[in-house]
Amino acid sequence: MRDKKDNATIDLPGFEPAAPLDPVVEPKRAAPRARRVSLKQEQLELLEETDTSGLPVWRRDDKLDLTGLPVWAPASA
Repeated sequence: MRDKKDNATIDLPGFEPAAPLDPVVEPKRAAPRARRVSLKQEQLELLEETDTSGLPVWRRDDKLDLTGLPVWAPASA
């Protein structure tokens, strides 16, 4: 025995056959586009000098230890 709910699903919107798609016609171009000349990019030195990885170049400083913390000198008497 069939359920009455199964017959109702055929009447729902969206179950009808799909309409054929209209072909899209693109207008043809008369002439090819002119190529834009790209500007030459240059690297700006905004901060410090960097190495090839982009990190700042390491320089030894007598006031800093190898971790970058300040060296506390004893008070001179």
